[in-house]
Amino acid sequence: MKILKLLALLLLLSGCTEDKQNEIFRKAVEYLDGSYRITYANGSTSKTWIIKEGKVTSTDKGYYYFWDENKRYIQTPIENTFIEEIK
Repeated sequence: MKILKLLALLLLLSGCTEDKQNEIFRKAVEYLDGSYRITYANGSTSKTWIIKEGKVTSTDKGYYYFWDENKRYIQTPIENTFIEEIK
């Protein structure tokens, strides 16, 4: 049954424009939002952010990206950043 649902979804998406596909995937990601504690630590420098019902994304450029609780856009290097899911 799951395979049939997946095939139906893929068939539906194949008929959509790329913009519509992106919109659908962004809506799906909203269900994956969570709460996280993000800590950047490098030598004596340490900074922590709490993300409530948000998301943290990354790219192949080596950074995590997210919005903090004050609606500021933050990017931190992946190699010095630790992410913990909190409840």
